[in-house]
Amino acid sequence: MSKRALLIIDLQNDYFPGGRWPLVGVEAAASNAARLIAVARAKGELVVHVRHEAKTADAPFFAPGTNGAAIHATVAPIAGEPVVLKHQINSFRETDLKKILDGKGVEELVVCGAMSHMCIDGGVRAAADLGYPCTLIHDACATRDLEFGGVHVPAAQVHAAFMAALSFAYAKPLSTSEFLARTT
Repeated sequence: MSKRALLIIDLQNDYFPGGRWPLVGVEAAASNAARLIAVARAKGELVVHVRHEAKTADAPFFAPGTNGAAIHATVAPIAGEPVVLKHQINSFRETDLKKILDGKGVEELVVCGAMSHMCIDGGVRAAADLGYPCTLIHDACATRDLEFGGVHVPAAQVHAAFMAALSFAYAKPLSTSEFLARTT
């Protein structure tokens, strides 16, 4: 079996109720991510947290130095777990994420977090392009309603569209329960 790491992307306070950019279903996604974290830790697998921070204080969310930019307590890192700070959508761009993974001999990734249509999409595509097979835990990801061309797109449809697209050639989508049943 190849060496696996769990990658938790952007489950930060601003995405939760009371935050500056709340997502639909984020609490359930974080609860599932916490289940994944507990199992990965118990198995001694690498758990990597990615935290997005805007470059300017006037950003709509994840402003530098704010509580909103902090990782949510539900999925908080423990001592020794790497936290990758990023300023881009893609978790690998201008970060040391690849160096961390390669330094630990990681060969495959399990990915969860937020937002399905942005940083999850960008991170999974980049990981696959770099040669990491990815399992995408679809019920441990969250997004929000969008609008385009006057058309309202509910979060569930946004999420489904991006999970479907990523499952075509970039990742294997599984629910938390399906993944845990196969790995524990």
